[in-house]
Amino acid sequence: MARVAERLLEELRTMGNTAPARVFQAPGRVNLIGEHTDYNLGFVMPIALDLACTAAIAPRADGTLRIVSLNMGETHEVAAADLASLSPRKHWSDYVIGAAREVLALGFPISGADVVLESTVPVGAGLSSSAAIEVSTALAFLGGRSLDRMELVKLARRAENDFAGMPCGIMDQYISVFGEKGQAILIDCRDLGCEAVPLPYDVSIVAVNSMVKHELGSSAYANRVRECAEAVAVFDGRIGGIESLRDVNAEQFTHWDEYIPETPRRRARHVIGENERVLAFRDACERHDKPEMGSLFYRSHKSMRDDYEISCEEIDFLVETAMALEGCHGARMTGGGFGGCTVNLLRPDAVERFRSAMDGAYRKRFGITPVFYECHPAAGARELAIA
Repeated sequence: MARVAERLLEELRTMGNTAPARVFQAPGRVNLIGEHTDYNLGFVMPIALDLACTAAIAPRADGTLRIVSLNMGETHEVAAADLASLSPRKHWSDYVIGAAREVLALGFPISGADVVLESTVPVGAGLSSSAAIEVSTALAFLGGRSLDRMELVKLARRAENDFAGMPCGIMDQYISVFGEKGQAILIDCRDLGCEAVPLPYDVSIVAVNSMVKHELGSSAYANRVRECAEAVAVFDGRIGGIESLRDVNAEQFTHWDEYIPETPRRRARHVIGENERVLAFRDACERHDKPEMGSLFYRSHKSMRDDYEISCEEIDFLVETAMALEGCHGARMTGGGFGGCTVNLLRPDAVERFRSAMDGAYRKRFGITPVFYECHPAAGARELAIA
């Protein structure tokens, strides 16, 4: 952490900005279970990662907001006075500008500044690189000014929904703010309550990046939101008082599913079943029941593949290959879908064999070298101390 902070401060000095600077960091996440349930006001169970976006900010006197991404090797400049009138560019800077606009909308003034970003969260891997940018830069623009942590979560989500244009739920920004070292966090996306869930000590979590991201992902995400809303409308008309799929249990689904068109019906079946799997996974963690944890992982993946239709050939191959390996309790896709990462529950002594076997099998099948991330539950967003 100290090294990345020093690197960003050195970049500010190289840019000619020697004003006092502050450095903030926010993590990405891997969702253990509970996929596409957040915008249906259901349950999710992510962990924050020790992969994070770090943002250094220093004031400048000319009213310019200069944003530098070391990862992208790009600089984007706007006038701070123009923030409220800007439109999205479908560019990485939208996440930063969106966060700045939301800080401004809460009544916190933003003047000229240099902002330098560096992120270790891979883009397009389903590990929430965008939320890490939004939260870290929101903290940078707040500059230590007091804001309730839940309001920070909501601010960052608005940046993603309203400016960047992705209709995501609240999970990514929530875990980036509220992550806890060594713990998974079960989030109720309706009342925004949470509970820390200790994971069995003898389980390793490894994400495998397929290194593919199929382009239909963005439009398909919006379609899934719409299809879930279609199912809600039918249930509400038949049962009454149904505001989201969170309000429908398995028995009600079985009784009324014939009245729902086929595609929304399958979407609803996934979400309703996935909510039950999240709670069952929490219980299995408490019992240290690793076979059941792994079984829930795989059942979740099959539901995403068959009912929600958000998997792809590469991801399915990674999951099925992992499930056949000794020492793997379970595997599933994680993230929005159509590529990105799988998440795998492993015996600690099986990690190296797992990496070797998966690397060889995936390269042989697709000619692509996967990237592996050992996932250690980390703390949420914070300011980094500067020595």
